[in-house]
Amino acid sequence: MVKSLRPQNYNEVLYVGHFYRKGVPVLMDLTDLPDVDAKRLVDFATGLVFGRGGALDRVDRKLFLLQP
Repeated sequence: MVKSLRPQNYNEVLYVGHFYRKGVPVLMDLTDLPDVDAKRLVDFATGLVFGRGGALDRVDRKLFLLQP
């Protein structure tokens, strides 16, 4: 199972972390966010993935797959 999330603002990064920490791969769609907020979410996701020893793949310009 892959959880697909489309955050509407930076505060929704909590959901990304929640599912990822449970071991669920997360498809993070940032197309609705301005570039500044999208960059912040990618920075957060990068730290999350690094800390857990997972992988972060860019699928498209603003579409990322976080794998535990």
